[in-house]
Amino acid sequence: MSASQVPPVTSIGTPRITAGFDEYGRLDLIAHQEVHGGFAALSSGELIGLADRIELRGRGGAGFPFARKVRAVLDSCRRQELPPVIVVNATEGEPPSWKDKAVLTRGPHLILDGAALAAAALDAEEIVIGIADDGIGESSITAALSERRMPCPTRIVTVPHRFISGEGGALVRGINGEAHIPPGRKVRSSDNGVMGLPTLLSNAETFSQLAIAARLGPWEYNAVGIPEEPGTVMLTVGGSASNPAVVEAPTGTPLMDVLNMCGADIGPGLLVGGYHGKWITAEAAQTVTISRKGFASVGGTLGAGMLIPIGSKTCPLGEVSQVVQYLAGESAGQCGPCRLGLPDLARAVTLVSLGGNAVENVRQAAGVVKGRGACSHPDGTARFALSALEVFAKDVEAHTNGEGCGKSTKGLLPLPYTAEQGARRLAVDWSRCDGHGLCSAVAPEIIRLDANGFPAFPQTPLPPWLENGARKAVNVCPALALRLTEEATK
Repeated sequence: MSASQVPPVTSIGTPRITAGFDEYGRLDLIAHQEVHGGFAALSSGELIGLADRIELRGRGGAGFPFARKVRAVLDSCRRQELPPVIVVNATEGEPPSWKDKAVLTRGPHLILDGAALAAAALDAEEIVIGIADDGIGESSITAALSERRMPCPTRIVTVPHRFISGEGGALVRGINGEAHIPPGRKVRSSDNGVMGLPTLLSNAETFSQLAIAARLGPWEYNAVGIPEEPGTVMLTVGGSASNPAVVEAPTGTPLMDVLNMCGADIGPGLLVGGYHGKWITAEAAQTVTISRKGFASVGGTLGAGMLIPIGSKTCPLGEVSQVVQYLAGESAGQCGPCRLGLPDLARAVTLVSLGGNAVENVRQAAGVVKGRGACSHPDGTARFALSALEVFAKDVEAHTNGEGCGKSTKGLLPLPYTAEQGARRLAVDWSRCDGHGLCSAVAPEIIRLDANGFPAFPQTPLPPWLENGARKAVNVCPALALRLTEEATK
């Protein structure tokens, strides 16, 4: 992977974070200062006051108020008589998301400005910038650090490019040299984070927004967007969009303005907030404005700013089942709801996509994992699957009735293993297959039998965690009709 894979970046209205991207491509320190100018240092009280007045919330998905994070870290520092650490979470491990990588590769100094502001205000011991090991943005942020002085020692830490690596606790563990997985219990980084010190951890866009606000001041910053959620947001538009892009837009912008700009065919539904987000109908999308409140009004979530229209040319249930299989494989494997419950959920969703009457199985499996995990992964996965059943109810009925939707699965919902060399798929030599059915008995989570007793399975790359089951199914086929193919995918 390389920086060239980052989608084009554009804006609605006057750009802020993305200012200068069109002119300079990537802003080095001189270009950055020319476009954005300088800013004054802030005390801890001024930092909290600014974050409060602009209603700054984390842009990584949870939307936690930044000022409350700062207060919690300060209280912990005073109580323990320890200095804090600032952590920038730029890992962006969710496959559809590119907004942080866009800033990392093209406007890295804004991220560093925000981290420097917080570090100086809190008299931090260290700044740590967490990035993924996919190589995207590493050279850019390294070059930016070499061009400037930071208020305290600053280092870059790479973590595995996995879905769960960007979870706050997982990132802290990775920085501390432990396994890059959530801690398995609730740990407040504000009390015990990097090296056991109170840690202020927030997303890369959040620090960039802070840097913009420090220059503009609260009044000018709040002049854009809606009063309760002022400013701009960074959005990743993908899926069926003919012109996928990272878009900076003021809050309050109609969702359709963003989708139309990117040439998006919504089809029956739109995923908002990413793979831990929710599906909304095409009708609901017509009424939404870009904001947390706007998405909540139709049962959605802004999350980390991902907008993924499904379009009208792919099988929605095939796409959904492939993602749930991926999410099941991304489990840290340290609690029952993830280790056992998510594979059950994936099997049930896959059966629905293959025409099985397993809707209640999906609801039951989702109910088992909800609210019981050591982190948010089971809840987010269940939310994704259940909202799909609601939005794609017509497709569910068509599949359950045996008619199907008549569409193949195009892979519009991106997954990391579909982009790797050697992705494996199941294939059948129909001249050999006699419909023995042994394959479905060995690997029911992948294969079911159609009305004529012949194997049916998704025509998509297998997630790694299902490959062993697929091999067993291949090995038991008495007619040698079933095989695993290995091919380079785009």
